[in-house]
Amino acid sequence: MQIRLKGLEEDALARVVDLLRPPAQRRGIAVLLNDNPRLAFETGCDGVHIGQEDGRYAEARAAVGANAIVGVTCHDSRHLAMEAGEAGADYVAFGAFFPTATKAARFHAEPELRVWWSELFTSPAVAIGGITVDNCRPLVEAGADFLAVSAGVWDHPEGPAAAVAAFNRALAG
Repeated sequence: MQIRLKGLEEDALARVVDLLRPPAQRRGIAVLLNDNPRLAFETGCDGVHIGQEDGRYAEARAAVGANAIVGVTCHDSRHLAMEAGEAGADYVAFGAFFPTATKAARFHAEPELRVWWSELFTSPAVAIGGITVDNCRPLVEAGADFLAVSAGVWDHPEGPAAAVAAFNRALAG
């Protein structure tokens, strides 16, 4: 589970983490904080996800420690993905695969990017950007290890629980 609350003051963000992290971790769910490696470490998160504008992998790794998860956004770039993979990122994230209202998508990735990644690296790839129950099939078929969904769950017409159940069916084939 990634906590991504852009623009929230750091003390408020820490309070949110303190509310969401414990029940998730009790259920065996890793909690990653978006963009802030230092705060991820200080609040007991399992790791951090950084974008290309949010710092360097080495700095994030130093902040969270050797045993934490560090994921890196690589947009639609094979070069950025190779750099992150070679540096030791625990996963890479590609996208946006579809139009999204969650953030301004400057890049568009294709499902084949995930196939290419799996031929070179064993670390997981996360598909991000505009993913819904209705459009996730090509990403699943391309072997996406994880799907990052936000509006695809929260804006589902039958509610979040129905969306999660539908995503689980899609992932199971």
